[in-house]
Amino acid sequence: MKKALTNILSMLLIVATLSSCATVFGGPVTEYQRTKPGPGEPQRQVRVGALVANILLFMPGLIVDFATGAIYKPESKAN
Repeated sequence: MKKALTNILSMLLIVATLSSCATVFGGPVTEYQRTKPGPGEPQRQVRVGALVANILLFMPGLIVDFATGAIYKPESKAN
């Protein structure tokens, strides 16, 4: 019984570590979100809701979100 509980807690910890708010709930990551802006180009805007949720719920999720680019807002369509 103790081994099963340890395994379940380990799996929950792994799932919590690998999950992050913007990656899970933000939708598909576009090329615009993945690409770092060059010199003179405007900076990408951060999704504030995902940032706050990561800080409050699980701080290491910020690393995943910034690494994947999911924390950034998709490119706005200017018409």
